[in-house]
Amino acid sequence: MTVSLEQLRRCHVGVDLGAARTRVYVKGAGLVVDEPSVAAINTRTGALIAVGSFAERMTGRTPDYIRVVRPVSGGTVVDIEMAQRMLRHLLGEKLRRTLRRKPRLRAAACTPHDAGPLAQRATVETLVGIGARRVELVDTLIAAAVGCGLPVEQPTATMIMVCGAAATQVAVLSLGSVVTAQRVPVGGEAIDHAVVQHLRHAHELMLPSQSVRPLQLALHGNGITAEGPESTLIHGLDVATGLARSVHVDTAAVRDAIHTPLTSVLDGIGKVLRDCPPDLVADLTDTGIMMVGGSALLPGLDQMLRDATGMPVHIAERPDVCAVQGLGAMLEGKITPMVLNPLSE
Repeated sequence: MTVSLEQLRRCHVGVDLGAARTRVYVKGAGLVVDEPSVAAINTRTGALIAVGSFAERMTGRTPDYIRVVRPVSGGTVVDIEMAQRMLRHLLGEKLRRTLRRKPRLRAAACTPHDAGPLAQRATVETLVGIGARRVELVDTLIAAAVGCGLPVEQPTATMIMVCGAAATQVAVLSLGSVVTAQRVPVGGEAIDHAVVQHLRHAHELMLPSQSVRPLQLALHGNGITAEGPESTLIHGLDVATGLARSVHVDTAAVRDAIHTPLTSVLDGIGKVLRDCPPDLVADLTDTGIMMVGGSALLPGLDQMLRDATGMPVHIAERPDVCAVQGLGAMLEGKITPMVLNPLSE
């Protein structure tokens, strides 16, 4: 674990800055913020117009002087100033006043397993901008495993797969630490992009960026499994004429388009298993893979992993908030570490 549980118990607030959503857990109050990581800014005056859900609905529908930005990409803050402004507005004036009353405000934040020093520094600076005097960084893999109830501190192997919007992280955990991990730059956005590109090339149909969710429209029912509907009606913009058009899309072809980026995820799982000690791999045959993250809800993805790996695959009860809930459990002191006393000679 990046920091000790004792240090995390002293923190007052936990933040999960994701590429898709920002979540904030306040000690004693629970999850208080769960909004998209989007902000809309007036380029003429520099004023912040909207944040969260309202800003996300403005994507693709704004005049030239309004720009919709995402200050977080792939779990890394790419625009510190905008991330600070977005986080302040998401917290609200009442909650910010409550946090300012803390004499030495401590905050904890989730960071990707492979985050470098610059990415970690950007996360720390973002939380310092909202008044944090000290910031503790927690591995997203550890926080998500705690949030979905895995026995992270025990000497048994647990395999977790964090399916994010921009990337997928796969790791094997034991004794509260990451034994081996792999980050695959394929997430929910890449899968949506594969569907959009398929419809553009095969049907010359362009989908609106936010008015429809291409994955949900093309993969209702049983999703990417063969038992799903044979065709789906899709509404979009004709590339040639520029007029609105509706087409019946063969879902078998959509499944093939989606399988292409998902093969990278399967390769990442295989590499993690190859680098893992045999004793831990033996444990995984019983425990299997735990899927967390918003993209874990992709219909049929769990069955695809079962067929490819031959291992049990489980989806967390609330996969989208596992990381911040795990962070909150550490803040509240609900996790009891296994104490290893040194032997006296």
